[in-house]
Amino acid sequence: MGKQLFIAEKPSVAQEFAKTLGLGSGRRDGYLETEQYIVTWCFGHLVTMSYPEVYDPRMKKWSLDTLPFLPSEFRYEVIPDAEKQFRTVSALLARPDVERIYVCTDSGREGEYIYRLVEMMSDPSVKEKDRRRVWIDSFTEDEIRRGIREAKPLSAYDHLSDSAYLRAKEDYLMGINFSRVLTLKYGGSIADYRNAKWSAVSVGRVMTCVLGMVVRREREIRAFVKQPFFRVLGTFDGIEGEWRVSPGSRYENSPKLYKENGFRERKDAEELIRAVKETAASTTAGKGPQDLAAGQNGSAASDAAGASGLQAKVESVTRKQEKKNPPLLYNLAELQNDCSRLFHISPDQTLKIAQELYEKKLTTYPRTDARVLSSAVAAEINKNLSGLTKVGHVAEYASEVLAGDAWKKIGRSRYTDDKAITDHYAIIPTGSGLGALRSLGDLASKVYELICRRFLSVFYPPAVYSKTQAVLLCGGERFYVSERRLLEPGYLKVAGRGENDSTAAPVLADLKKNMVLSVESLDIREGETTPPKRYTSGSMILAMENAGQLIEDDTLREQIKGAGIGTSATRADILAKLVKIGYLQLNKKTQVITPELLGEMVFDVVEQSIRQLLNPELTASWEKGLTGVAAGTITTEEYMQKLEAFVAYRTNAVRQMNNQSSMRVYYDRAAQYYKKAAASSGKTGTRRRSTKAKQTPKA
Repeated sequence: MGKQLFIAEKPSVAQEFAKTLGLGSGRRDGYLETEQYIVTWCFGHLVTMSYPEVYDPRMKKWSLDTLPFLPSEFRYEVIPDAEKQFRTVSALLARPDVERIYVCTDSGREGEYIYRLVEMMSDPSVKEKDRRRVWIDSFTEDEIRRGIREAKPLSAYDHLSDSAYLRAKEDYLMGINFSRVLTLKYGGSIADYRNAKWSAVSVGRVMTCVLGMVVRREREIRAFVKQPFFRVLGTFDGIEGEWRVSPGSRYENSPKLYKENGFRERKDAEELIRAVKETAASTTAGKGPQDLAAGQNGSAASDAAGASGLQAKVESVTRKQEKKNPPLLYNLAELQNDCSRLFHISPDQTLKIAQELYEKKLTTYPRTDARVLSSAVAAEINKNLSGLTKVGHVAEYASEVLAGDAWKKIGRSRYTDDKAITDHYAIIPTGSGLGALRSLGDLASKVYELICRRFLSVFYPPAVYSKTQAVLLCGGERFYVSERRLLEPGYLKVAGRGENDSTAAPVLADLKKNMVLSVESLDIREGETTPPKRYTSGSMILAMENAGQLIEDDTLREQIKGAGIGTSATRADILAKLVKIGYLQLNKKTQVITPELLGEMVFDVVEQSIRQLLNPELTASWEKGLTGVAAGTITTEEYMQKLEAFVAYRTNAVRQMNNQSSMRVYYDRAAQYYKKAAASSGKTGTRRRSTKAKQTPKA
C-alpha cells in the first residue's frame, strides 16, 4: 500500500496527529513524512473567492451599471500570503505514492470548506484517490485514533460541502451587491451628514440583522415612558403578604389596576386599604371572645385583633417540594453567555479560550450547538471522570461521582440524545491533557473550571426545595404569601451557584388553615415600570442562536423552529466586526452593547431600502435552507435559484429608488442622542456630494 496523507487545518493540530501516528522525526518544509505517513496542514483558509474585477475589469469601479452582479460560475484564487503552503499541500495531494488521503480539518461546515477549496484548486487526479473524512470531537490520542479508524469516505460529506459553498456564495453575493448598491445610493448622504470624505455602507446576511436587533432595542428603551404603580402589602403577625386581585375582589376587572397586584394611582391603593380596614373592623366587631378563640385554632397570638384591632384568617396553606434539575451541558452559545455574565469577556474572547482548551486536549470541540452527549461518549464517560479526579477544585466531586452509579445511567438520561446532535456533542472536559493546565492563564483556567463544573453537575441529583404558599383573607380581600427554602443542594454544591438559603428560619412553618392572625399594618409600596434591557455580548449570542423565537408569525416561526442567525463558529466574529467598523459599541467592563450613530444611520438606510435584511425571519430562513442542503433535503440548484432571484430583485429595487434626500430626517432623529458625534460632524450638511461614491473599498 502507498502512503497515507493527513491534512490538518493548522500546524498545531497537525502536530497532534503526528504525535499520535508516531512521527517523531521526518520534518520537511511544510509537512512531516515517514515511510508510511505524511502529515501536512493548512493555515485556515488557503483559497478564497475572487474579487468581482477578476470577472470583469469594469467591476473594479463601483457603478450601478454593473449591478446586480451574478456570475454564472464562481472563481477562486489562492490567498497570496498562503501560496507557499498551498503549493506544498497541493503537491502532496497529487503525489503518485500517496494512495489514501485523510481530511482532518475541523469537523464542521467551515472545516469542510477549507479542504474542499484546496482540493478544487489542485490536480483533478486527487478526486480519483481514496479520500476519507476524520470527524473527531477532541485531540486526545484515543479520539484521534478512533477518528482515523472510523473515517468515512469523503463523499459522505458532499451535502455538507454543498452547504459550505452555498453559504460562502450567499455572503459574497449579498455583500457585493447590497453593499455596493446601498453605498452608491446612500453613501453620499451619510458622508455629507458626518462631514466625511466618503462612507461605505457595509451590510451582510447576518451582521445587518444583528445591527437591527440592537438598534430596535435601543429605540424601544428611548421610547419607554416610566409608569409608577402602587402595591398594597400587609404584615400579619410578622408575615408579609401581597394583595392581588382575585375572584370576588372589589377590583376584579377594574381599569384602575396595573396588572393583578397593583394600581396605576396611589389614591386607589389608599382606597383599597380603607375598604379592607372597614370590612375587617366590622367582621372583628361581630365576633365574641369564643369566636376569636375558635378562629385562632391554637394560635399563640396574644391579641387576635393586634395593635390595629384587625385580624386576617388563613384561607389556605399548600406545601410541596420542588426539584430543580441540573442544566444541560454547555454548547458554545451558552458558554459565551455565561462567560460574558461572570467574567465580562466578549464572545470572541470566549471562543479563543475554548479553542485553546480544545487544542490543548483539555476540552472537546467548541463550535457546537448541541447541549447533550452522544450515546457512544456516554458509554465511556468514566474516562473523562477519572481524569478530573486529578484536577484541583473539582477533584473531590469527580471522585464522588465515580464512587456512585449515576455515571453508569447517564446514557439513559436527558443529557444523552443522539437525535439532538448534528455535528458535535456538547463541550465537556476530556480528562486528558492535564499537563497543559500549568500553561493556562487565569481566565482560561476559570473557563475550564466552569466547563468542568457544568459537566460534573449532570451526575448529581436535583436540588430540592420546599415551597409554602398561603392565602390570607382580610376585609374581603386576599393577600398572598410564599416561602421557598433549599432542603437538599444536590447539583448546586458542584455548580457553585450560591443558592443555599436553608439556614434562614422558616416563617410559615407553623401556619395552618383557619388560623387567625393579627394585622400589624397595611402599607403602600411604590414601584415603577422598567424599560427593556440592553443586550450584552452574551445575551446577544443567545438571541442569535434562538432568533427563530423572535418571529411573530406563528406559522413561519414553526417552520424555522430551532433556526438561528449565523452559526456557533461565526456569531462572535460577526459581533466583533460590527464593533470594529463602528456600527456598534461594546462596553468592555459590562459587555453591554449599544449602537453608534453610524450604525443607526445604516439601520435607517437599510430600513428604507432592503428592510428584509433587518428581520430575523429572513436570516433564520436562509440558515434553515443551508441546514436543508447539508441534510440533502434541498438541492443546491433550488437554493441558488432562490438566492439569485432575491439578490437580483432587491438590488434592482434599490437602483430605482430616489429617496436619498429624505434620509436626513432619519439621521437627525438618531443624532440627537449622540451630541458629541453631531457636534464633530457639524450637522450642517452644506457640502453636497454625488450619490455615486468616487472611491470605495472592496466588499
